[in-house]
Amino acid sequence: MSWAPHTVVTTETLDPHPVAALSALFDDGIPAAGPGDALPPLWHWLALARWPVSSALGADGHPARGSFLPPVELPRRMFAGGEVVFHAPLTVGSTVRRESSVESVTEKSGRSGKLVVVVVATRLYDESGRPAIEERQDLVYRDSGAVAPAAEPADLDPAGAPLTRAGEWAWDLATDPTLLMRFSAATSNPHRIHYDWPYATRVEGYPGLVVHGPLMTLALAEVLRLEGHAGRIRRMRHRNRRPLFCGRPARLRRVEDAGPLTLGVFGPDPEPHSTLTIDQESTGHG
Repeated sequence: MSWAPHTVVTTETLDPHPVAALSALFDDGIPAAGPGDALPPLWHWLALARWPVSSALGADGHPARGSFLPPVELPRRMFAGGEVVFHAPLTVGSTVRRESSVESVTEKSGRSGKLVVVVVATRLYDESGRPAIEERQDLVYRDSGAVAPAAEPADLDPAGAPLTRAGEWAWDLATDPTLLMRFSAATSNPHRIHYDWPYATRVEGYPGLVVHGPLMTLALAEVLRLEGHAGRIRRMRHRNRRPLFCGRPARLRRVEDAGPLTLGVFGPDPEPHSTLTIDQESTGHG
């Protein structure tokens, strides 16, 4: 298939409905941002979510590759991280111009075999044409894991509010299939590993449903608001290091001795599943 990187330019409205949906999903006592309110950091992932037409979807639920994204043949796709620079605030309900392009496509070899890293660059401009957000997202494609004999999925009832305070700068994160489904709907994310248990386990070889990388990152960003963290954020660097599976216990906590303020999603192991590092203009408190 012939493919070349190109820039896609659109004019879009920062939709208040998915913003309200994420606020309802977190259910943490912070009032939902409505039209005219400042959009919380990273919530443009919700407010500018795109719904692809059904005929454009591939076998994994994502839009078929070869249009905007390159025709990578490796089946597993992972939102591996990126960086967001904030130049000016955006408000819910306002109109923005989005410019997106594939910045690079790199083949590599890792411990699990061949992989391809696709870097997508996005710039958002506010209603006056000023630069508001510059973003880089890293997408990683790799081979499927070995498919183990299928076990029955765990019967996980809705866990209630997903974030529960566990201490200073420490919050427990509870996940269940309902939470993952609601987040998929709010972000228009059709990737089947987040809601289709037979596909996730029998096709891509995961041991269960996979918690969205953006959900882990947004939960870490929500901790900043829950802790009353002050100071204008200039930059966020996020990295999803390994999958978190639905129903597994996880704690969001501050990573000490990490230099700039860094939060991580931790399970029983010492290495985090995901991290978020914040650079800000003023220290605030915390």
